Amino acid sequence: MSALWGASFPLLRIASPALGPWVVAGGRCILAAVVLTLLMHTLRERWPPRQAWPRLALLSVLTVVVPFVMFNWAALVIPSGYSAVLNATVPLFGVLGAAMAGEERLNARRLLGCAVGFAGVALLVQLGPVAVTPKVMLAALACTIASATYGFGALLMKRATMAYSPLPASAAVHVAAALMLVVPAGVAAPSAHYSTGPLIAVTVLGTITSGLMYWISMRLMREIPASAATSAAFMIPLFGVSWGGLFLGEPVTASMLPGCVLVLAATALVTGFNPLRRAPRQP
Repeated sequence: MSALWGASFPLLRIASPALGPWVVAGGRCILAAVVLTLLMHTLRERWPPRQAWPRLALLSVLTVVVPFVMFNWAALVIPSGYSAVLNATVPLFGVLGAAMAGEERLNARRLLGCAVGFAGVALLVQLGPVAVTPKVMLAALACTIASATYGFGALLMKRATMAYSPLPASAAVHVAAALMLVVPAGVAAPSAHYSTGPLIAVTVLGTITSGLMYWISMRLMREIPASAATSAAFMIPLFGVSWGGLFLGEPVTASMLPGCVLVLAATALVTGFNPLRRAPRQP
């Protein structure tokens, strides 16, 4: 999950400057909705009941519409590594949201995990000498807002997986998102600059990192706490920076190795994973 989601940020740097944030967001959602609908038809799944759609639409706003538009706009201003690092705040917001809702306990181990994770992402990417301008500050704020909405939305995502099958719920979320974005995307479409690279980037974003990975994420959330599922965001900077370095020429620094160790430690603290703990015996 981290490897594929980490690839989203370099892809956004390819697609957003050419097509614009609204076209990229709308295209992603339409493609994801088509892929998930086809999967539903193949697996003979049924759509969620009518009364479920308002809640799924709210989930769509928090985990799809707002993050897509915010990260797309930020991709016009800051490098993909910056966005990937700021995206690592998702688990913190997820833990805070679950604690506020009484779903999970906000204990010292999880808070320590978040702190260690932030230290790790700081080492993973050596932020270059980007001039602090109002646009850069707004782009960073946009990434933080996107991470916050996704983190808080993870709680609703967890509840949706307990009430509905993950595949129909994922499809409904992206259908709702496509309907919300179709008008602004259509208005912006004539001014977009279409070429092969950006269109391929949007296709990958829509079919894989949006559609398929959202479904996988919902299936995962059905089995583990929301904070544990969102902890994959701690490792996204590692892959985001790596893919950015390979395909966009963004710098890869020596701080990645110790940062990786801290990120893995943070993931263990947030999720409670202990490789030395023996599995409980089955009765």
